[in-house]
Amino acid sequence: MRVMVFVKGNEQTEAGVMPTEQELAEMGAFNEELVKAGIMLDGDGLRPTSDAKRVEYSATSEPRIIDGPFTESREVVAGYWIWQVKSIDEALEWARRIPFKEGAVEIRPFFEADDFGEAFTPELRAQEERLRAETAARREQQKSQ
Repeated sequence: MRVMVFVKGNEQTEAGVMPTEQELAEMGAFNEELVKAGIMLDGDGLRPTSDAKRVEYSATSEPRIIDGPFTESREVVAGYWIWQVKSIDEALEWARRIPFKEGAVEIRPFFEADDFGEAFTPELRAQEERLRAETAARREQQKSQ
């Protein structure tokens, strides 16, 4: 099962306060454990919402662009991981080990192909697999540049 672990933002992250050298070292050690265990597929920190844009959609009008910062800091995501785990319980075990002094994370499973039932036809599955392969190939190509 793949899960996304959202690192929730707070006043510090929204103010652009950068982690200390010790915090970076602790997080690096934790990420190294995740990688060695085969858990971490991806992860990164995000800049504050003052650097962000939001696009809101409505059936009755064109999409609307809103410049950050966004006022609801409790809803802000400051970073993420994508983990491959056996269960949500395993994700929770890893989350308990995150070296945060304060803050919160949210763990959300990805949909799997079978979750969509018959609506996800063989043709749509093939398209999805092709797009994932193209995306992976593009990432590899960008790494080599």
